[in-house]
Amino acid sequence: QVQLVESGGGLVQAGGSLRLSCAASGRTFSNYLVGWFRQAPGKEREFVAAISGSGIRTLFADSVKGRFTISRDNAKNTVYLQMNTLKREDTAVYYCAARFTAVLSQNRYDYWGQGTQVTVSS
Repeated sequence: QVQLVESGGGLVQAGGSLRLSCAASGRTFSNYLVGWFRQAPGKEREFVAAISGSGIRTLFADSVKGRFTISRDNAKNTVYLQMNTLKREDTAVYYCAARFTAVLSQNRYDYWGQGTQVTVSS
């Protein structure tokens, strides 16, 4: 069982930056793939980024490539999403999720956090 808690959301102007954190419980955090997803009002949830348990491999949605980075500190059981050059269309609730697997994937995540709101103003 893994429990996830997101933090770091807030209001930022377009062009600005935010760093989200996803803190996880559990002693085998390095065995879990962790992903970030987002859901804007009236839209379906979409994949943003994922990072393998070791932190070596990453995957990004086309919409955030070159602007967002993902990293993890397994000693702190935390995954980070650094978001740069933010756009209004990045406004959404951001969720982190975890899956016990070595496969880098956008799908079939088992554990989810409660989400953190990111609002980008013009």
